[in-house]
Amino acid sequence: MSDESIADRIERLVSEEHELRHREEADHLDAERLESDQERLRAVEVELDRCWDLLRQRRALRSAGANPDDAHVRAPDTVERYLQ
Repeated sequence: MSDESIADRIERLVSEEHELRHREEADHLDAERLESDQERLRAVEVELDRCWDLLRQRRALRSAGANPDDAHVRAPDTVERYLQ
């Protein structure tokens, strides 16, 4: 996976995140739709974290003179427990 394809994926996820946040506001009267949107939003946020992590790994490897293709997608539990 190239940096460009990861960046494209991030861009698509950010667009979906914005759409879900907008729909979330509109869905406040429909509990079922609201819950569905909130679940998908959480999944999108985790996937975004994983994509950003992969992109950072690739950049760090490249900066260190290593092969960026040695980077790997980390498990959701791993990236969600990083300290901010």
